[in-house]
Amino acid sequence: MDSNEATIDLTDLDAVRVYALPMHTRFRGITVREGVLLGGPSGWGEFCPFEDYSDAESVPWLNAALEACAGNWPEPVREVVPVNCTVPAVDADRCHEIAANSGCSTAKVKVADAAQTPGEDIERVAAVRDALGGSGAVRVDANGLWDVDSATTRIRELDRAAGGLEYVEQPCATLDELAAVRRRVDVRIAADESIRRAEDPLRVAVAGAADVAILKATPLGGVHRALRVAESCGLPCVVSSAVESSVGLAAQLALAGSLPQLPFACGLGTMSLLDGDTVADSLHTSEGHLPVPRRAPAPDPARVAAATPSAATQRRWLDRLGRVHALL
Repeated sequence: MDSNEATIDLTDLDAVRVYALPMHTRFRGITVREGVLLGGPSGWGEFCPFEDYSDAESVPWLNAALEACAGNWPEPVREVVPVNCTVPAVDADRCHEIAANSGCSTAKVKVADAAQTPGEDIERVAAVRDALGGSGAVRVDANGLWDVDSATTRIRELDRAAGGLEYVEQPCATLDELAAVRRRVDVRIAADESIRRAEDPLRVAVAGAADVAILKATPLGGVHRALRVAESCGLPCVVSSAVESSVGLAAQLALAGSLPQLPFACGLGTMSLLDGDTVADSLHTSEGHLPVPRRAPAPDPARVAAATPSAATQRRWLDRLGRVHALL
């Protein structure tokens, strides 16, 4: 085990706090983001696997939280990280407004949502291009919802609407599908779920399935482990958020801050998706950038109290935390 990774008994933690933060717009099928803040000898970490993650799949999320509250992060090589704004599945006018007011020169547009048609996706991407102007970068994320033929068609349409896409994130679910799409289109393919939910995160590079690796420190087991994946995969990397509160987001920034090369803006401007936070000084973007912290910000007692959910929700998360911890 890396000396900066930590496995400790939950009874050794200074604090365990369950939170629930409303979201401005439905994202990944949820309208409330929930998780657990863990306070330990080094500071604070956040355990917040999505509901569709099994207990076994949630173990790396707990490793990442324990690294933050009982270990150390690598030394950063940069002080700030360029970020993209995230445009959820809303109407074209709202997409334009989000991109235009974000202060970012790069936007990631969620596409392939079941509630919207391919034509609406085209309108939304075109609206974002108009908001950013010709010098901005537009990328799209399909969350693995297309098959190969649909992905090929949709990517070509969206590429035209964007006047050139920077890349398409996870157009299909499997590595074989990603590789097939990559052979058919001229747009870069980025792998997200194929890395963070894979038993072997490096298979995506070996399979020739992607041009860009999307890394999330939390589902990969922490900043140090994610950095090793980045060093081994041989692909340019983009660090993306798992829509955490600022406590968890700090770990993603620590990863982005420690990567030797950072050729693309990172998907870390996600505090705008949440209505509230667990800390007083939220990690909101400023002129398209975020600072690289040395530690996660400490939760603010008043904000944590305001974000404390029902007793049933607290019990559900504490039970899940205990089950996952037992698997370490």
